[in-house]
Amino acid sequence: MDSGPYFTTSSGLIDSIDKKLLIVLRDGRKLIGTLRSFDQFANLVLQDTIERIYVGNCYGDIPRGIFLIRGENVVLLGEVDEMKEERIGLRQLPVEDILIAQREEIELKQKLEKVRSKALHERGFCIDNSANDLY
Repeated sequence: MDSGPYFTTSSGLIDSIDKKLLIVLRDGRKLIGTLRSFDQFANLVLQDTIERIYVGNCYGDIPRGIFLIRGENVVLLGEVDEMKEERIGLRQLPVEDILIAQREEIELKQKLEKVRSKALHERGFCIDNSANDLY
C-alpha cells in the first residue's frame, strides 16, 4: 500500500491540471472538460467543456466552451480514461434527440412517482416532499 501524501483539500487537484475530467454537479448535470485552473475553494475552470446527457444506453453532448464551476457544487470529480470511454458501447445521439429522450424519461419518472405517492397515501402514509426536502 502506498503511504504517499494524500490531499483532501483543493491542493489535491494539482495533478489534474491539463487533464480531461468528468464532473458531476449537485443538480445532476455531468460536465466533461480540461481542467485549466482552480483555487483554494475548489472553484474550477474547464476548457472545451461539454455537458453530457445520458438516457439509457445513449448519450448526447452539448458544447459549453469555457466553464467556471463553483467548488461547493461539485459532487464527484474524476479523470476520464479515453480508451475505456470508447469501449463502453454507448450510442451517441444528436442533441435534439437526446433532449427529447431526457424529457420523456423525466415525465415517466414523474408519473411513476405520482402512482407511488398515491399508493402510499392510500395505505395511510403522508408523503408530500415536493415543496421541500424536510423529513
